[in-house]
Amino acid sequence: MRVQVSRLNLASEQMEAINYKVRVLIVEDEPLIAENIAMYLNNHDYEVVGIAYDYEEAILKLEHEKPDIALLDINLEGNRDGIDVGKFIQEQMGIPFVFLSSYSDKNTLERAKIVKPSGYLVKPFHEKSLMATLEISLSNFASNNNGQSSELNIDKINALINSPLSHREFEVLQLIYAGKTNQQISQELFISINTLKRHINNAYMRMDITTRTTAIKKLRELMLQK
Repeated sequence: MRVQVSRLNLASEQMEAINYKVRVLIVEDEPLIAENIAMYLNNHDYEVVGIAYDYEEAILKLEHEKPDIALLDINLEGNRDGIDVGKFIQEQMGIPFVFLSSYSDKNTLERAKIVKPSGYLVKPFHEKSLMATLEISLSNFASNNNGQSSELNIDKINALINSPLSHREFEVLQLIYAGKTNQQISQELFISINTLKRHINNAYMRMDITTRTTAIKKLRELMLQK
């Protein structure tokens, strides 16, 4: 009995460790705007893992929270702004990021383009435009970065991991790899969110990963192996 309880507790802890939603870091020096963005995100298929108000706090949260995508206000308090945060992400993190700004002048746009953001949203914006920008940014980033590796192959992946994926788990990973959100995946596969979570949990445990960013990275690495 104790062994069964222990196994149940372990399984429960493993499921709690899995991050099902797209994890987002918000970098915005206006607290009210940051909270409004967080409210929008939490109403949808995203999890806000932190809010940073300046460059230094943003770097700390990026390194500690390991988000899947970041929303960066360009105009931050201090000597370094959101474009500097974007430069750090481009060089060190390998995740998509979207600039949020009240400015769309040529100088700001030219500086922003250098660090290759996945999106640029001009304030003020609405909830729908934010959600659309995030979905497109995730998809475009996945397409641009996964193009260097071969198309996912279940036989090759299963030959390189200890516990083989089922065909449904592989289908779910294919859509995560393509930058789809949970809501998009459930609609495309005609399954409930709870069923999707179960497939994600099983797939992640088989591959010894816990987040969508590590899932995409590991899938890419497996496909690049000779």
